[in-house]
Amino acid sequence: MRKSEGTREKIICNCCGRELSAADGMLREGCFFADCRFGYFSRRDGVRHTWELCEDCYDKIIKTFVIPPGETEETELL
Repeated sequence: MRKSEGTREKIICNCCGRELSAADGMLREGCFFADCRFGYFSRRDGVRHTWELCEDCYDKIIKTFVIPPGETEETELL
């Protein structure tokens, strides 16, 4: 969850509620950002969900998957 406080934007894990570490406006730890727009034929037609997870919560959630997420090595990091 992104929350603005004056000129500062905080990123808070939607699962555990912890504020993610940031310095000088730059996130200093891993964060999973989800942005899902539900379309026709879904139970949430026309609704958009956005949320962030810290790495610990992300790891806990993907361990529950029957099929793990795909994984590739990235050499260019932003």
